[in-house]
Amino acid sequence: MNERTFVIIKPDAVAAGHVGNILNRYEEAGFRPEAMELRTIDGEFADRHYAEHLGRDYYPPLREFMTQGPLIAMILAGENALEGVRELNGATDPAKADADTIRADFGTSVKSNCVHASDSPESAASEISLWFPGRA
Repeated sequence: MNERTFVIIKPDAVAAGHVGNILNRYEEAGFRPEAMELRTIDGEFADRHYAEHLGRDYYPPLREFMTQGPLIAMILAGENALEGVRELNGATDPAKADADTIRADFGTSVKSNCVHASDSPESAASEISLWFPGRA
């Protein structure tokens, strides 16, 4: 099934110069960008994106991390994009991610794990409408 998903190449991966390598992985797997933007977000926007995490002890450092510098926000489309992109990304903890996944190759910690991807059709629709109004 052709699907769309939302992806962030996080500030750590942008700063480390991994954007091209990560984009290449997605494209080689058959996922195509429908929209892509380099941007820096503020704390208020991070709070909207991570609304379900507000109030949790791990959230303040995550908020600080996501607002520290530029990131790439994008919509990827392709066959089974939701599951396929998450599979390519690997486990949230790079130390536990399967070999040859994006997080295993480029992530350095649970916080600095270089990518985010929607985990359901509902979160994809919500994240796409937040980050790319009018494209949902």
